[in-house]
Amino acid sequence: MTSRPFLKHIPFILLILALLLFGLFTFRDYGLSWDEPLFYEYGEALGYAYAPANWFRADFDLNHAYGSSGDDHKNRGPAYLILARTPVHILQSLGIDPPSAWHLVNFLTFLLGVYFVYRLSLRWMGEWAAFGAATLFATQPLLLGHAFINPKDIPFLVFFTGALLFGFEMVDVLSNSSKNKKQKTSQVILASFFLGIATSIRVLAPLAGLLVLIYAANRQPPTANHQPPTVNHQPPTLPLLAYALLSILFMLASWPYLWESPLKNFFEVFLFMSDNPTGLQVLFGGELYRAYELPRRYLPTLLAITLTEPVWPLFALGLITTAWKSISTIRRLPTPDSRIPATNRQQPTDYWLAITAFLITFLYVLLLRPPMYDGFRHFLFILPPLFITAGLGLQFFLNRLEKIKPRVIFWLYAGMVFIILAVNILPAAKLHPFEYAYYNSLVGGTRGAFRVYETDYWLTCYKQAVQLLNARAPASLYVHREAYIAAAYASSGLNVIEARGHLNDIASGDYILVNTRANEDRKTFRDAPTLFEVGRGGAAFCVVKQAP
Repeated sequence: MTSRPFLKHIPFILLILALLLFGLFTFRDYGLSWDEPLFYEYGEALGYAYAPANWFRADFDLNHAYGSSGDDHKNRGPAYLILARTPVHILQSLGIDPPSAWHLVNFLTFLLGVYFVYRLSLRWMGEWAAFGAATLFATQPLLLGHAFINPKDIPFLVFFTGALLFGFEMVDVLSNSSKNKKQKTSQVILASFFLGIATSIRVLAPLAGLLVLIYAANRQPPTANHQPPTVNHQPPTLPLLAYALLSILFMLASWPYLWESPLKNFFEVFLFMSDNPTGLQVLFGGELYRAYELPRRYLPTLLAITLTEPVWPLFALGLITTAWKSISTIRRLPTPDSRIPATNRQQPTDYWLAITAFLITFLYVLLLRPPMYDGFRHFLFILPPLFITAGLGLQFFLNRLEKIKPRVIFWLYAGMVFIILAVNILPAAKLHPFEYAYYNSLVGGTRGAFRVYETDYWLTCYKQAVQLLNARAPASLYVHREAYIAAAYASSGLNVIEARGHLNDIASGDYILVNTRANEDRKTFRDAPTLFEVGRGGAAFCVVKQAP
């Protein structure tokens, strides 16, 4: 990027500034999501493992570093929590409440991912197309919502994408004889850091490292007599070995659970995450399934109906045109004894490896049908290659406009980007702060998806519901599930109680908060009159009832 004129990146810089302003004005609007409090408590407890004074105490016990939900969270990689703790503490010192501080840091992390998508796109397309890809990615309602409330899957998306980006760049630098030792060492450390941290977040991350090593192997030259003077197609083995070892060290350093038995515990986590055992109910297509019984169409369907309308047509165009270009280039390849420099015959293998990250995961889900729930949030990390490919579709349009006057090209492209933004931003604005409950026009929007697919499955509506009830305090509020989320927003006069186990205590006039996940509001106190609903776009996300 630094070799390109600064002015060419101004549209992207303006995009980041606009998103930053949006985040600064809205981060307090979002409610805590399901198990966010326990996950953040885990992050705070981790400080115990990194305090040198604790290491030499006779009663040192790593279990103290896992928080009250240790049995549930200790095998979840905590690298992001460790990195984010300090910025969160700084924001708290400025008077921002802990949940909002985490939400702002989560969103800033997402902006880093937008930058990675843009920078990765620049490997295969011009600045304007890369800007379009980044814009389409950054303004997806689904991602905008998760960007604030999801400290698990969005950070993994960011670091996995960073692992691909810096891994590919590392291979390029190692293969370039004009780069000095310091530059090469720095690039190895940077790529190792992102791969190690990504692995500490989710054990699927080594897939990115594997693709990087395949890219390194693919750079070996075909038979040719002439090579460009600054390029050595065979990256040295020693730096690649250092890349692998450093990645492991970064992973171990950021995951206390592995310290006692690295191989054994990592293998157990890998098996556990591959199986992802859960019996949660999932509403899909108007029917309730157990997470391990979902049909194969689950992921393809959600990919089709939760991304905005321009994504898949642009993706198809980008994939077809890139495949056609690659096939055409292969057909024109010279024979091995050609005098043509090898780089003139080089294929964009890094792009095809990036799209492979999507394909491998997609096929894994289709063939093995692992348990899934909460939409497809566990697989959000496969989305960047889709938007990069959509950017290649935009590049196709730009190439067709090459013979038109530059000013006309600018306005045509600006109009196209404006339409994309309108399709993304308008529904997001209507759903705020529940953007992640977005569904596109294929199912009639969020209104059409209500009672057919999950909407606010992470119960973020509790914040608004409780804030409305605070005006009725003193009172008792019985919450159907996850009462601790509601308790975070209750005034001193509102007594929040978990309904399960206390049904016999509910008295006339008490309030009952029920979410619509899996249509639970239809089964819980269904005869009690509804006081009000919290929702958007014609869909109710949670319901407050009053005991008769």
